[in-house]
Amino acid sequence: MSWRRAVVIGASGGIGNALAGILENGGSEVLPFSRSSRDAQRIDIEDEASIAAAAARVAEGGPPDLVFVATGALTIGGSPPEKTWRSLDADLLARSYAINAIGPALVAKHFLPVLPRQGRCAFAALGARVGSIGDNRLGGWYGYRASKAALAMLVRTLAIELARSRPEAVCVALHPGTVDTGLSRPFQGNVAEGSLFTPRQSAERMLRVLEGLSPADSGGHFAWDGSRIAP
Repeated sequence: MSWRRAVVIGASGGIGNALAGILENGGSEVLPFSRSSRDAQRIDIEDEASIAAAAARVAEGGPPDLVFVATGALTIGGSPPEKTWRSLDADLLARSYAINAIGPALVAKHFLPVLPRQGRCAFAALGARVGSIGDNRLGGWYGYRASKAALAMLVRTLAIELARSRPEAVCVALHPGTVDTGLSRPFQGNVAEGSLFTPRQSAERMLRVLEGLSPADSGGHFAWDGSRIAP
């Protein structure tokens, strides 16, 4: 299906830019927001006031039927993901949570109320397979894993509350796969042939998955191929 009015947060990034382009080409009215914008389209997910202001601007034009949070960070402050507990740092952990979990949760706080109360609508945030607790067999990447696991729980909890006022809504986390962006570039050495996606490939597949989900799937964490990721 096509989305009538779509908000893309993180639209200056590789995946966000691809999402915005595909949605616009599909006939959606796209409202792109990013931290790098210097006008009314600016948003910083670490600044709640900017999130609230963005939601208010969107609401003035009518309810969006899609809000997609395409933000996230693996390398924090120039520090690579932790390979051992000896590398754990309180400030870096807190920043990872701020970007990967708290930021999307605050976006939901301000944008879920502007979704339409009737009809199909969706809120999606970029998840990560490494955020699955049950699937963690390699260890390492403490902050990224933990913050993405927290995001999955936040999405699940948001979905339960959202269903009470918007029973046709879908609220999910979507794993984009390994995408050729600045986030993954330093870690692509072990990626199997054919498993590295362009931003457009990833965006197309996530949108296809999202279109196939129903309210019964709300609260779930899904991969780019439609498979459900275990908690």
